[in-house]
Amino acid sequence: MALQRGPRGPRTPRVVEEPYRINDKIKVAKVRVVGENITIGVYSIQEAIEIAKSVNLDLVEISPNADPPVCKVIDYSKFKYEQKKKQKELKSKAHKVVVKEIRFSPNTEQHDFDFKLKHATEFLKEGSKVRAYVHFVGRSIVYKERGEILLLKFATALEDLAKVEEMPRLEGKRMYIILTPKGTVKK
Repeated sequence: MALQRGPRGPRTPRVVEEPYRINDKIKVAKVRVVGENITIGVYSIQEAIEIAKSVNLDLVEISPNADPPVCKVIDYSKFKYEQKKKQKELKSKAHKVVVKEIRFSPNTEQHDFDFKLKHATEFLKEGSKVRAYVHFVGRSIVYKERGEILLLKFATALEDLAKVEEMPRLEGKRMYIILTPKGTVKK
């Protein structure tokens, strides 16, 4: 048991909660028992624990909401290891959406525009979303229409690679547009 510094005292024991109930922690009268080399059936909790002990394994409550609850006769530490492995695998397969930002000013010249357009093309080919924004500094907020025209020009230049997820919108001193690669647009 790990010790942890308490709010007022030197140390208090930290209790680690187990995700599954095992053996004597199962508090129901009857359970359905499953497992390898086990006769599947409904048993009293004492009989089920005896069956698990006879093969030197643990009785683990797999489905507590079933009627009667389902318990499996397995090695609990091996079972926990496999569950962690499955969770890690699912986490690694989950697709993480990356949003790349490109910044413009209302007075962006054509060369800079082309340069940033090339970067946006690379980002979209990688599968990343692109958030392009025009940042208005000081009194340049007067030129809101320039920013909107610039962002719409940017979106039309990339229309073969991307779809507009969100049209140009002003938030504070920034007007932004969000583009997603064509294969991953939600409907």
